[in-house]
Amino acid sequence: MPIHEHELARVLSDAQIQQFIRDGFVRIDQAFPRKLAEEGREIMWRDLPCDPGNPATWSKPVIRLPGYGQEPFRKAVTTPTLHASFDQLVGKGRWRPRDGLGTFPIRFPHPDDPGDAGWHIDVSFPGPTGRWDENKDFSDWRVNVISRGRALLMLFLFSDVGENDAPTRIKVGSHRDVARHLQPAGEAGLSHGELDKFCATLHRPLALAAGRAGDVYLCHPFLVHAAQMHRGKEPRFMAQPPLHPKEPFRLNREDGAYSPVELAIRLALQES
Repeated sequence: MPIHEHELARVLSDAQIQQFIRDGFVRIDQAFPRKLAEEGREIMWRDLPCDPGNPATWSKPVIRLPGYGQEPFRKAVTTPTLHASFDQLVGKGRWRPRDGLGTFPIRFPHPDDPGDAGWHIDVSFPGPTGRWDENKDFSDWRVNVISRGRALLMLFLFSDVGENDAPTRIKVGSHRDVARHLQPAGEAGLSHGELDKFCATLHRPLALAAGRAGDVYLCHPFLVHAAQMHRGKEPRFMAQPPLHPKEPFRLNREDGAYSPVELAIRLALQES
């Protein structure tokens, strides 16, 4: 049956929104059609230097494929379900539509450490030097308490991901700790390096971003997460693009019309 506009406005239940505020993430099952995930994997396999039918050719634990905006990826990120969910979590008119999914880190079953499995939050704006070199050096990039430049972290599953298939690890509720840690730094925020030790030593319950191809995790931009080794049998295809804000988040609104992303930050700061 078709989904009507008034139903789309309530894709996320009140309980799911409260989960997002409390835990820092919510999973939307089949946020985009599984068929699009299959079409997307076909495109990416053509770009990979290995054979999908021959595990002996999967010689690296992770290979990054950049710049995916073809039709399956564009359609996956622009479903009515996702757009309605963005409205609910970020605020209607407060986010910028995407036209693709960007880089995919493809993770393969492999005995070697991938070398990129540290706990972190994603940086979102350049520091004083504005440096972001060709080697993707994020050392000068930063995060601040109003999450300048990032409205959501999103995890798009383009393959089925079980607990052994390198699901992203999540520290549940860690976005609240990060908000309090960022507050004293004000508008300037903190750099990737300044946050790494805090993220690594933070004690929180763990969750795994497992699910089926077509599922999407919508995460608070301050959520601490990490990759891990792949111990399964099939490669994992997942994109983790940001949703960009159309306007800055505000922690003091005269009309009180706070988004759940803003509410989570405000509540965290009140707990300090």
